Amino acid sequence: MDLTNWVIILAVALISLTFFCSRAPASWSIENRARRFTGTRLLAQAVLSFWAALLVVVRGLFALGAGALRVSPSFILAGALLLIAASCYWSIRGSKLLRPRRLFSAT
Repeated sequence: MDLTNWVIILAVALISLTFFCSRAPASWSIENRARRFTGTRLLAQAVLSFWAALLVVVRGLFALGAGALRVSPSFILAGALLLIAASCYWSIRGSKLLRPRRLFSAT
């Protein structure tokens, strides 16, 4: 797959994420809008990190013979796992921020 296809996939993922997550009614307070914006930003970081991990695996592991740079497959996998871990963390944090706050707690 060409690099152009990878960039198009990233653009579609980021555009759809911002379309579905960044909508906020005009009546919301500044704090709720800030939470929504921060949650959207964290989810965008998660998408970017996951995309980079997939790109590293596909271009690094499956194209080892084509590149001039020789890197150990264990380093490639370690880097990809680190990016996926960061993606999971940002995704969990972002989804928590996108949920509406509870007005009354049962504690």
